[in-house]
Amino acid sequence: MLKVTVLSENTGCEKCPGEHGLSLYIENEGHRILLDAGQSPLFAENAEALGIALEDVDIAVLSHAHYDHADGFATFFEENNKAMLYVREEAGECFYSLHEAGLKYIGPKQGMLHENKDRIVYVKEDFYPLADTDMFLVPHDTKALSAIGEKAKLYQKVNGELLADDFAHEQTLVAETEKGLVIFNSCSHAGPANVLADVMRVRKDEPIYAYIGGFHLSKYPDEDVYVFAEVLQQLEIGRIITGHCTGERALEILQEKLGDRVEAMHAGMEIIL
Repeated sequence: MLKVTVLSENTGCEKCPGEHGLSLYIENEGHRILLDAGQSPLFAENAEALGIALEDVDIAVLSHAHYDHADGFATFFEENNKAMLYVREEAGECFYSLHEAGLKYIGPKQGMLHENKDRIVYVKEDFYPLADTDMFLVPHDTKALSAIGEKAKLYQKVNGELLADDFAHEQTLVAETEKGLVIFNSCSHAGPANVLADVMRVRKDEPIYAYIGGFHLSKYPDEDVYVFAEVLQQLEIGRIITGHCTGERALEILQEKLGDRVEAMHAGMEIIL
């Protein structure tokens, strides 16, 4: 059985308040995995309210190097003294977004990665099995993703030069289950259809049972969301559980096209797969 508890998400509940960000606690075949830690200690406060002991986490994963997924790890490292944090090799404190008010730093809290370097594993492989689990990490293989970064006004500083983000620092966590693959990608910055293609590249013949995370569709036109809904339909994905950066309008469209296969996430939510 695969059980997922949402520790932090934009939307909260009576027991667990929300914040902009995401953190998922995953229990899988005796392993306890933390995927992201939100932007503050809130994920840890919600974990305590739900009776989840963060000190028992075996494995931690950072989906990508943005503050609303990374900054809570400062608290995690204080509460857990054993789990290694798996991060893409390209992750760093160099990511920005452009708004009307100007350029804004959106990477991890300055100094956090260096201060905790002994707890971090930088992943560079195209397929990375996680210890003795039935889970693995996959980076993006789609080419020219910097065009998506430019469109989204997301950037990285490389040797002092501002370049469109190509999302090389983003990775997908995948669990193999009897029902099929369960895909976790917290923001799907590179495009959710591209995330699915990345996974199918390494697991060509395995069905996909569920896709959990944010789809970063809040600023995309309706027609793009309808195209993605068709991809989900063609792949016969049984459960789509989403929130954070997906957007209310995109959620409405996905539910319109796919019905009750699409569920909205909130902090405190428990998901059995």
